[in-house]
Amino acid sequence: MSSETSPIRILSVDDHPLIREGIAALLAVQADMKLIAEAANGGEAIQQYRLHRPDVTLMDLQMPEMSGLDAIVAIRGEFPEARIVVLTTYVGDVQVLRALKAGARAYLLKTSLRKELMDTIRAVHAGKKSLSADASFQLAEHATDDALTAAEISILRLIAEGLANKQIADQLSLTEETVKGRVKSILSKLGAHDRTHAAMIGLKRGIIEF
Repeated sequence: MSSETSPIRILSVDDHPLIREGIAALLAVQADMKLIAEAANGGEAIQQYRLHRPDVTLMDLQMPEMSGLDAIVAIRGEFPEARIVVLTTYVGDVQVLRALKAGARAYLLKTSLRKELMDTIRAVHAGKKSLSADASFQLAEHATDDALTAAEISILRLIAEGLANKQIADQLSLTEETVKGRVKSILSKLGAHDRTHAAMIGLKRGIIEF
């Protein structure tokens, strides 16, 4: 079989068996694609990649034991030519950027699988990059926003856990005034009305995770 007619060999990574079954069913009717392996977390993904060297890997982000993002970094570190498509339910702009910076070639929402998955796989296999419309919109929406600093993200994470300024100050070995100043900066950068709103925005955009 020549390289032109060889099917695209695919590794599917997701911790939900039903999602993997759905992807397998979609791929089964494609003459130019073949599902060669599956994995349920990032660690298994790395093992299966080493074993099978797939042409395209479909990677979930939120998984137990080892996240998809960490797996992308590890796989790309070992195999720089790896072509990885992120499949997720999360569309926050920061999450998208993290995945792309880690080396993902495409970012696709699970709600768009039936409509966009096959074209995305073919595009990535051909060396192109691809973003879902929702992901592109989120990136454009926040392209000119001031990014939170690492210190501000640490505080936002503790705000989301329900800690008050004094508790945050104690935990991070800061003065309460310093925390208040950073909270003010966080609210301004995120366009948030209050601390709860800031936490919600942070989770939605993928700046912080639970």
